[in-house]
Amino acid sequence: MVHDLRFGRFLKLSALVAAGAFALSACGGPNLGKENFARTTVPAAGDSAATSGPITDPAVAPAVLRDLMPCQFVDKTAMSPLGTPQGEAKPSSTQFDTCVAKANDPGGKEIRASVDVGGIVTFASDKTTGAVGGLPQVEVPDLGGGSGCVVSALTARNPTFGVSFRIDYTGGDACAAGRKLVATAVEKLHNNPQKYTPGPGTLLAVDPCTVLDTAAVDGVVKGGKPRASGLHSCEWGLIPSVRVTMFPGIAPSEGDGWLKADVGTPSQAYAKQGSTGSSCQVKWQHRQWKEDRVEVVQLEYTNSDAQPDKDDPCGKTVGLAKQLAGKLPKA
Repeated sequence: MVHDLRFGRFLKLSALVAAGAFALSACGGPNLGKENFARTTVPAAGDSAATSGPITDPAVAPAVLRDLMPCQFVDKTAMSPLGTPQGEAKPSSTQFDTCVAKANDPGGKEIRASVDVGGIVTFASDKTTGAVGGLPQVEVPDLGGGSGCVVSALTARNPTFGVSFRIDYTGGDACAAGRKLVATAVEKLHNNPQKYTPGPGTLLAVDPCTVLDTAAVDGVVKGGKPRASGLHSCEWGLIPSVRVTMFPGIAPSEGDGWLKADVGTPSQAYAKQGSTGSSCQVKWQHRQWKEDRVEVVQLEYTNSDAQPDKDDPCGKTVGLAKQLAGKLPKA
């Protein structure tokens, strides 16, 4: 199966579903009729400079956020103000920067929290409710009075990225729970947050928008400019387009349409042509990550306006992958 991280980015999908005409008052203040956890004071208001001005806080620069362990933002200490944590926070097996945790509020209702460090935040322009720790705060409640809410502290603009929490809390105030987690996270960001220590050669610290030369991209996507789509992914162009993603996963192997490809890497690379339009993916193992997971590099080319027999999608993708492989740190 072709690995597509866009399917796993819960915040992009949940925020799109959450779009609607609800006023900010739906989550703007405490709802004591629904809130079942102990209330605390959360700094949500801020001046116009914090909510609409440039974000220059060095604690949330992309290079800093790439190194951070996401589970610290939903661990037992972070979840305890919401209720009784249920087990340990679980990191994603296919993302460097997401983690999930659960807690039960004093009334027994389940609170599920997912954090995405450095992901895209949608609706930031019209859902900004104030500031937290000097960063703009964005709240997007579920459409139609659903049980969920996405609350984010913006870390960058154009495009808008942030540390975001997706809260699912049936019978409770999901936005209020999200505000508590965001406030705790921003405080932690400014006070020695926990970092990964994967060792030399890791992809974790790589800026994905710097790994393809302009000339190489231009030969495939004319005039394509790098556009960050996450801390560990970058895109060039629209139609056609190229996308580079780095993630933890199972070591790539042959089969199910994946064929061996030579991109000049110590580990074997594999390519797979898409079934619609003209598209191809190439991926390979870069180094060991944790337990049965490895660091994977994936490059995808897509051109919905071309036919594969005339476009040679895998030829283009493998050619770009050779250039990409040479720009990565030595594992």
